[in-house]
Amino acid sequence: MCRLFGYVTEADRSVASLLGDDGLDAFTSLTAVHDDGWGAAWHPPSTDGSVTTRTVTSPRSAALDPAYDALVHEPLSCAGLLHLRWATGGLPVRAENTHPFHADNYAFAHNGHVAPISELEALLRPEVRAQLVGDTDSERYFHFVLQTIGDVGDEVEGVTRALATLVEKFPRSSLNALLLAPERIFAIHINSRADSPSDLRDLPADDPLPLRHSTDYFAMDYRIREGSIEVVSSGLDEPGWTPVPLDTAVVVDLTTREVTRLDLAAVLEERSQ
Repeated sequence: MCRLFGYVTEADRSVASLLGDDGLDAFTSLTAVHDDGWGAAWHPPSTDGSVTTRTVTSPRSAALDPAYDALVHEPLSCAGLLHLRWATGGLPVRAENTHPFHADNYAFAHNGHVAPISELEALLRPEVRAQLVGDTDSERYFHFVLQTIGDVGDEVEGVTRALATLVEKFPRSSLNALLLAPERIFAIHINSRADSPSDLRDLPADDPLPLRHSTDYFAMDYRIREGSIEVVSSGLDEPGWTPVPLDTAVVVDLTTREVTRLDLAAVLEERSQ
């Protein structure tokens, strides 16, 4: 389970400039729970017009890692994502399990748990399973999305069909995620039948939970301002954010910042006929 922040902007911006001092402090303070590593993905500037997706990950707590503080204050890109990890389900805290995962110029960060992991991995073909390096369901979720994009031959349709399959097979899982592609970013908020993580009950009683964690753990909010579109997991107590509707997945064009909703219902209806 994790925290996510994603953005698409008109010009290169830093996470700190988008969230502001108070917002960044509030987001980083979520390491009180989500302290099992952090990572970021972005598109660095290019002189030849090519797009490269770059990632940085660390198994250290973001609150204790100077590299995190330096990175969030640097105007890296006009599109990117940031991730704070909480290693639930007994999964090891190590570099290979730290989000975002990166392959084929895509980067992916997940907030949820898809179980059983063995059934998720069974969706991957042998040559795709051979690419796995860690233990997480999230990495397998990512590679299933990439596998489906390749099978379908269309990025948006591939993501849509992959999500429809996961909704069918793992209806009580949270599929909340951000997927950064060369020309788009996908924001996925699918979790209406998922329960808040039971691990929250194991936290010290005298240490208050971050905002909305006990009742609305998988919530996501968004805001659209002049020159930027941003999405964030629950935990920030600031004005200006609007709740993302339940079971919504959208794609944002990085050039035009046009937002399009993915039509999972149409795929699910097609399969039921």
